[in-house]
Amino acid sequence: MARIFSKDEQEANTAKIVGTYGYVSPEYLKKGLYSVKSDMYSFGVLLLQIIGGKVTRYYGEHENLTLMEYAYELWKEGRGTEFAD
Repeated sequence: MARIFSKDEQEANTAKIVGTYGYVSPEYLKKGLYSVKSDMYSFGVLLLQIIGGKVTRYYGEHENLTLMEYAYELWKEGRGTEFAD
């Protein structure tokens, strides 16, 4: 996903969305908008996989949450330690 930006460029937009589902940021999927933040999102997903020992798929009571959403829900409920492997 990484792209070299010029000095005055912070983000860009594309009509052609490519990437592995689960790793690409929501802004990129919905609007085609990408930046350094997109790479940080992907890196965060990778860290969650390492910490939780889980792959990117659906989780939760109804299996309707992404890995990021699942980790966030556990954290909001004060059960974040349950996520760690």
